[in-house]
Amino acid sequence: MYMEENRMSVKPDEVLKGYRDRIYRLAIYEPLVELGRKRETDNSGNIIDYSSLGFLTLLFFYENMVIRNKEVGVREIAEFLYEINKGRIDLDLEGFRKVARSIIDVFRPPSGERKSKTFFNWESGQYETIYYSILKASKSDLKSNIQYYILDEAGLELVFSTREYFSEFQLSINQLLLRKQLEKGEFVGALRQVDEMRLAVESLRDRIFKIKHEVNRNIVSEKTHKRYRELIDDINIRLVRENEEFEELESFVRDTKNAMEYEVKDEKDRKAYELIIKIEKELSLVHSEHRKLLTESIVLKSTALDAARESLYFMGIESFNFKQEISLRLITTPLPLCSSRQLIKPFLSLELHKSWSPLAVFAEQRVREDKGDENIDEFITPVDEEVYDEYKAITMHNFRRIMEIILEIMKGEEIQLCQIVEYMKENYAYILDERSFYDFWIILHQVSPIKINAKEEDYPGLFEEMVKILKGKYKILTVEELKEILEINDRFKINNMILKLERDNHGIQL
Repeated sequence: MYMEENRMSVKPDEVLKGYRDRIYRLAIYEPLVELGRKRETDNSGNIIDYSSLGFLTLLFFYENMVIRNKEVGVREIAEFLYEINKGRIDLDLEGFRKVARSIIDVFRPPSGERKSKTFFNWESGQYETIYYSILKASKSDLKSNIQYYILDEAGLELVFSTREYFSEFQLSINQLLLRKQLEKGEFVGALRQVDEMRLAVESLRDRIFKIKHEVNRNIVSEKTHKRYRELIDDINIRLVRENEEFEELESFVRDTKNAMEYEVKDEKDRKAYELIIKIEKELSLVHSEHRKLLTESIVLKSTALDAARESLYFMGIESFNFKQEISLRLITTPLPLCSSRQLIKPFLSLELHKSWSPLAVFAEQRVREDKGDENIDEFITPVDEEVYDEYKAITMHNFRRIMEIILEIMKGEEIQLCQIVEYMKENYAYILDERSFYDFWIILHQVSPIKINAKEEDYPGLFEEMVKILKGKYKILTVEELKEILEINDRFKINNMILKLERDNHGIQL
């Protein structure tokens, strides 16, 4: 009796939960299984192990993505397989070209259609089809008629899954490995780890892009809406956590670089110092791309899902048949008077009384062009407090980073914006494409002067983090506008400004 009760304690719903996702992770292995069924032979009559060659091809694509080489086609794969073969398979270079073409045709069919698998979903109780893509076209050389490929989302997941962890945690694991390598002084491995983090960020960007389109296309019920909301919430929480780890890593790398700066004694130390500088630059670029994803996830969370919820509402209105649901039921079904009133009550409006007061002529008038704006009298929808706090935290971090760069190049007590822009074009060009750089100068000019040693509660809101790195070194920060207009790029222009920092003689001197 005890064994029977113990056996029945397992809930079927728990066993079937996430069945579709599990089948997807199994399905992406099917191209390798398909390659393993091939019975082609080499020149000696031995069967070619297509399955292992196919997996080596995936690893070859992955390593090229790490080093940012997107020109990988049949020729490059054939040369790679020929080089590592060393006589194990009796084929010449031309034979390996045919093998490479067969492998690519399996991973990416010549028709260009995605691979699919139809299965019975025991969780939903119906047949479903999942689609996935191992390779996607990268670029092509029209003159030579050569097509290049890179790993698609499913291809990356397949490679990641062979390392015994899920792709969702790829970036977090890379961050952990990077910290361990930096602590051990393995700077070459750390630089490679940063490259892998960049790939993970790119994969996550593609995933968010697909979710953004799926939200508007696939939400047809409240249950589906809830599932997508939970998915986006999970992504957002993970991005926030990863962003915090990025900030700690950047601080760790910066401290390591500063400590090594005065310890360069020989050629080995010089190479290590050059590597840590490169790691700092590459890590900053990856973090910048990751912050963009965090911003996109916040926008997706606050706008796209709400828009999809509204579409559910209007979809229900369009599918509602008043004659069928209300009129016929009210006429054909004998109902008590109280029940009839309850049935039609939602469709009865409140009593309206229109009146006009002569005092209205003295009221404030809104002068505007009549462009048929129906929402002109509506209240502005308040921003969600959580979304505002996240945006504020990102902006404060960006302002702090800009000030850190200014301190890097500031030699005296003042510097002009044009000098900062020239330095950034050479070292941090991506920052000049961000709106936050210009917000920094506009807002800083508005609140200038800033007393550095004021109480923390008196700090200008968005500059709280920035002020902390100046405290103890400087007393007052001022920004003055100059007449010259700087044309930064095609998008942004801004007046030249001069930033002045007055040293705190009672604090720590630089």
